[in-house]
Amino acid sequence: MNRYALAVRRWWTVLLAYVLLVAVGGTMGDGVLPVPTLTGGMAGARVAYFTPVLVVIAVMYCLDRRLPSAESTAVVPVRRLDQAAVFLTAVLAPGAGLLVGMDVARNTILLLSLGLVAWRLSNEATASAVGLLFLIANVMLGRVHDGMGHASHTWWALALYPGRSVGAWLVAAVLFAVALKLSAAGPRGTER
Repeated sequence: MNRYALAVRRWWTVLLAYVLLVAVGGTMGDGVLPVPTLTGGMAGARVAYFTPVLVVIAVMYCLDRRLPSAESTAVVPVRRLDQAAVFLTAVLAPGAGLLVGMDVARNTILLLSLGLVAWRLSNEATASAVGLLFLIANVMLGRVHDGMGHASHTWWALALYPGRSVGAWLVAAVLFAVALKLSAAGPRGTER
């Protein structure tokens, strides 16, 4: 099964995605990308907001690589291996967050959760896109100004919460637990 995880599923690509996340977040993380707003102006979003998508794409790439005949005859259920690898991916996020920011770690877990739910309902390509669309919606629609004119975020824009927000971490953790449970059955149409 170890060879299957490395040669077929290629779970090592998730580690490469984390290395890339840390490299991009460490060098360009404070850089700002222009993002249009619905009010007609341009807002800026830190590059670091978009780096968790790299990890989600890597996970979906690994989950997409299958050998159905080998998986159906395997002694160890491959889905357990996948569940363990996805759980390990989430566990590694705070370690990367120590280097690039805990908000990036939380967003990695949050986007991975959304990706797993989308993967369960649709396919890997959709799962990768859902996280990016969620981030764009957060940046475009999730910013508001309070009564004193200071920029803030709406209650639902979890990707914009600071890394120290316990509530945002709790929501991400609960969503990840639900997504992990839902994804245990695999993508739609492959249930046994």
